[in-house]
Amino acid sequence: MKKWIAACCTAMFLFSGMPAYAAAPKPAKAPAGVTINVYNWGEYISSGKDGSMDVNAEFTKETGIKVNYTTFEDNETMYSKIAGGGASYDVIFPSDYMVSKMVKGKMLARLNYNNIPNYKYIDRNYRSEIYDPKGEYSVPYTWGVVGIFYNKKYVKEKMDSWKILWNKKYAGKILMFDNPRDSFGIAQKILGYSYNSTNLSQWNDAAKLLEKQKPLVQAYVMDQIFDKMSSGEAWLAPYYAGDAATLVHDNPDIGFAIPTKEGTNFFVDAMCIPANTKHKKEAEAYINFLCRPDVAAANMEQVGYSTPETAAKKLLPKETQDNPIIYPPDSIIKKSETYVNLPEDTSMQINSLWAEVKMGGAGQTTTLIIVLACFLLVYIGIAVFKRVKRKRESI
Repeated sequence: MKKWIAACCTAMFLFSGMPAYAAAPKPAKAPAGVTINVYNWGEYISSGKDGSMDVNAEFTKETGIKVNYTTFEDNETMYSKIAGGGASYDVIFPSDYMVSKMVKGKMLARLNYNNIPNYKYIDRNYRSEIYDPKGEYSVPYTWGVVGIFYNKKYVKEKMDSWKILWNKKYAGKILMFDNPRDSFGIAQKILGYSYNSTNLSQWNDAAKLLEKQKPLVQAYVMDQIFDKMSSGEAWLAPYYAGDAATLVHDNPDIGFAIPTKEGTNFFVDAMCIPANTKHKKEAEAYINFLCRPDVAAANMEQVGYSTPETAAKKLLPKETQDNPIIYPPDSIIKKSETYVNLPEDTSMQINSLWAEVKMGGAGQTTTLIIVLACFLLVYIGIAVFKRVKRKRESI
């Protein structure tokens, strides 16, 4: 009920004709039959639930451009699909370091900001010089930090360190990210290393720490965290602060804390256009629409993440503006670190180490290879035997 009331309050703000966004231009009608393919994170846009704005439907209503909307769970999945060339997308939502990687790989189109006049609403603090130095390929969509969700009925310790995810008392009740960058990042912070280290021995140290944790981990997950934490199946799970709006609000037993001892990840998710888009102008119109403060506010109210637009933030309920989880204090931000794109040799090592961590360590990987080789030899032997037998029977 509280969320429904908040949504209604937001709707009253959004349609009150406030000058902060009333003058924002609306995209012109597109030729009939144009459809853009949008690839976004799951649960990452206002969809019309609880009386909120249905952003994609409203965009189509105003422009005539239809939206084919699909979702992904992590940056690596999105990257693989784009790099594989098997699908054509017009707008994608990579995180900061992935923007940098895709720019380097010439996978993104340069944006024509004349077609995105609402870019003026993006605060300069979020126009990063780290992942898009010249500001040519991306428009910030959301930002946030990473913390730990915990079940207050069973977890009583002070939630100020990532080390609690290695506490044997919670064996079988701990979830971890099912992607290497975030999982390694937690281990790196415990060890006092940078997320962006190129020292290969430090990545090996982080892998050993994750291997030590593995027997305690119930599962490596992404969006499955919602069901597992809500049902009480899991008690501890690192995840993105924006999702506290759903988990913490819907279940009074769940809390959220940002570890202050070691610091955390500060991230920006951006809107980009793949280099092979077939509808660049329409894609830019979509990005421009999402930058309009009333639309941005509707999105953030629904998904729970932080907006990079002051004009949009002012349209949100005061309790949202003052929420330290969604808009953490400067002390948290100053102790946070942003991911950057890593050299190819470092990335390859991370992927190799991650595979070993999930299999149980380097020894387990070797054992698996030996077992598979034995099965292959047995299969070949059986095939050869059957062929020889058939030849003998035909003579």
